[in-house]
Amino acid sequence: MAYTRETAETLGLQAMAWLAGNDELLPVFMGATGASEQDFRQNLQDPVFQGSVLDFLMMDDAWVVDFCDSIGIPYTALAEARMALPGGEQTHWT
Repeated sequence: MAYTRETAETLGLQAMAWLAGNDELLPVFMGATGASEQDFRQNLQDPVFQGSVLDFLMMDDAWVVDFCDSIGIPYTALAEARMALPGGEQTHWT
């Protein structure tokens, strides 16, 4: 699926909801990013913050599998959606 900015933001919100409900992983995200619970709530609609959540989840294959399996999407969906959000553009070195 080719993600548009809108569909990528929807997936970003789904990832944030999944992360918020994960009592073991949410504190890891907070510690790694320095974000507070208030930051998390205030940035639900921020595509840059959503991108940071996708970046975080993609750090570990098990997290990707757990999230994708929970909503029934292909494992490649996170990377595809990330490319449609700010800062996710692919770098071309040629």
